[in-house]
Amino acid sequence: MGQTLTEKIAQKFTFGLDEGHVIHSGYYISIKPAYVMTHDNTGAVIPKFRSIGASKLFNPRQVVITLDHDIQNRGEKNLIKYKRIEEFAGLMGADFYPAGRGIGHQIMCEEGYAWPGTLVVASDSHSNMYGGLGCLGTPIVRTDAAAIWATGRTWWQIPPAAKVELKGKPNKGVTGKDIIIVLAGFFNKDEVLNHAIEFTGDGIKQLSIDQRLTIANMTTEWGALTGLFPIDEITIEWLRKRAEFILQRGLEGVASDIDGKGEHPRLNSTRIEKLKKEIQFLQADSDAFYSKELTIDLSSIEPQISGPNSVKIISPVSLIQKKKIKINKAYLVSCVNSRVDDLSQAAEVLRNKRIAEEVKFYISAASSEVQSESEKRGDWQVLLNAGAIPLPPGCGPCIGMGMGLLEDGEVGISATNRNFKGRMGSPKADTYLASPAIVAASALNGFISSPEHFPQKKILGELKTNSSGKTKPTSVKIIENFPESISGEIVFCHQDNLNTDGIYPGKYTYQDDITPERQAEIVMENYEPEFSKIIRKGDILVGGFNFGIGSSREQAATALKYCGIQLLIAGSFNETYKRNALNNGFLTIESPQLVSDLKKEFGNEKLTVRTGINIKVDFLKSIITTSLKKYTIDSIGIAAQELIVCGGLEEWMKLNLHK
Repeated sequence: MGQTLTEKIAQKFTFGLDEGHVIHSGYYISIKPAYVMTHDNTGAVIPKFRSIGASKLFNPRQVVITLDHDIQNRGEKNLIKYKRIEEFAGLMGADFYPAGRGIGHQIMCEEGYAWPGTLVVASDSHSNMYGGLGCLGTPIVRTDAAAIWATGRTWWQIPPAAKVELKGKPNKGVTGKDIIIVLAGFFNKDEVLNHAIEFTGDGIKQLSIDQRLTIANMTTEWGALTGLFPIDEITIEWLRKRAEFILQRGLEGVASDIDGKGEHPRLNSTRIEKLKKEIQFLQADSDAFYSKELTIDLSSIEPQISGPNSVKIISPVSLIQKKKIKINKAYLVSCVNSRVDDLSQAAEVLRNKRIAEEVKFYISAASSEVQSESEKRGDWQVLLNAGAIPLPPGCGPCIGMGMGLLEDGEVGISATNRNFKGRMGSPKADTYLASPAIVAASALNGFISSPEHFPQKKILGELKTNSSGKTKPTSVKIIENFPESISGEIVFCHQDNLNTDGIYPGKYTYQDDITPERQAEIVMENYEPEFSKIIRKGDILVGGFNFGIGSSREQAATALKYCGIQLLIAGSFNETYKRNALNNGFLTIESPQLVSDLKKEFGNEKLTVRTGINIKVDFLKSIITTSLKKYTIDSIGIAAQELIVCGGLEEWMKLNLHK
């Protein structure tokens, strides 16, 4: 069996493979990524790094640090934190980009870190975005980042692959944002959950790199671990123009010029010419296996609105604007849709016009370079003249930080990537997602609307599921100190797609001094305020499907662990959440049939139910047993057992560093 593009790139960056060993989906591998990026959460990675016993970076050129999330916060505590991060980067020799330079993911693309055909990781869930450039970008968590700083590598389980064929040509006015909104809303049954997506089809040549970056970015919200586009002539041309721009601009602001030759260390003609010669090898084999194959006809798509409060709900703009849903706030911010073309599209709608008096319209460029270019074109001033409120290049309201957050009862429309309830402010507000042009038109009119008329179309898409013929193991070796079985009472939370904002609110994410005891008190605050009073030590928590979707914050895992829950079971997990849990010595198991049976038994009237059901989880036989039924589960392999026995990746790293 041949390899997918994902497997080929992963193979290049796998550490310690035996000669001739070809890797495929499902393999646990030790990866040595080309780069690892951390942002504001660097402040939490540093103590993890030091607790391992490391005193220097394994490879300073592998490490990129950006400050982008809480840059509006000028409080003394945050400024001290930022200063310490910058000092650490300088001491260690890591590449560093200060607050105001831009969003980390945009910098990774602008500065050539996200290079086609390489594996790049970041401690942020939107590292999928690098796939727009043919770079295998995937999220890791803070503990992984510390491990890479110290050793150059961490672990990864290669996910199952899904092929997404984009057919035909998009209609006029249809953007990359509309395409990914449709994909997430049309295929909304977790078809690509925890998959590595590879985009194919003749429609790709119709998409610019900016559109590809937007689509790849929001494969995160679709539930995927990666969103990889092929490397083609459009990719090469984008790199060439970017390299030319940097030559004209000069190297001011470049974090490292390792050659000292006055040329960019990553974006240069020599490297681009080498990539051209490698393109024929950087493509999937004809006999590669894909567990899912999805097809969408781009010509059947009209601009869409996502929401409210879920990317799985979509409506054609031609239909929803008839409802005249009033808005209070509009946003053109974030890593997904704040590039030059996005700002230009919004400016075209608002040229020589003023936004509705009752609406506040917030704008922020993805980077300082983007803002500078937008200013040169005149688009930035057009937006300001229309009444837009500028924010510095960075994150902010997208993650619920800084000014402009949604308040109780308000409605917002945003060009960001997430509309989870409570994500951009009050959980009592409604949030919709749309393209920059629709956001601008809605701000202009005071209700969700389009800048032009679009005929309503029927979306044409298909799904095919393939079987690999693999059989599931029924037993497994148990290492010393790992239990052969555990037992406990089930506490059931029926909610599907329970996101990390519901489990651990974003407003606490960057308060690094919150104790484990305090985490246990505020866990599930946005989902079930009484949760910490319901749970008891030794309980086994069972959640719904796609548990832990959303942000990569690891507190959403540790907070449940600190409650005294000994095991977390769900129908399925967001892979980043599962990774956070295992890295912190907190075991997760998927049992879709158990969850379905509990849903039938207890319904959805109560958010949290003490079921009175005691279960036994047999790790030796890979079986869950209740008084009435048995459920087969995937075996817990030795690599996972070692992390549980050690108490997480930090302790595992300490042991292995000493060895």
